[in-house]
Amino acid sequence: MTIFNMILLGFLVVCAISVSFSKNLLNSILIYMSYSLVMAIIWILLESPDLAITEAAVGAGVTSVLFFVTLKKIRAMQEDAEEERDHEQDKKPEGV
Repeated sequence: MTIFNMILLGFLVVCAISVSFSKNLLNSILIYMSYSLVMAIIWILLESPDLAITEAAVGAGVTSVLFFVTLKKIRAMQEDAEEERDHEQDKKPEGV
């Protein structure tokens, strides 16, 4: 059982470091979600089911959904800004 615990702890360290170095925001959210799920498993192994449920619900559930919605809104705002910029360039006269 201690080998399994060490593997989970190693996975937690790898997740924490890889979130820091990830350039893609979507990948960072997915890594964070897997970190929370592994942490929930560790809480179960430590015989704290109340903390495990909370970690799974809040960490992997609600927080990840909020991150996904925020990422979608940021990309939508960027797309709107690009469309507006393209629209303004279309309005400029040819000689300018």
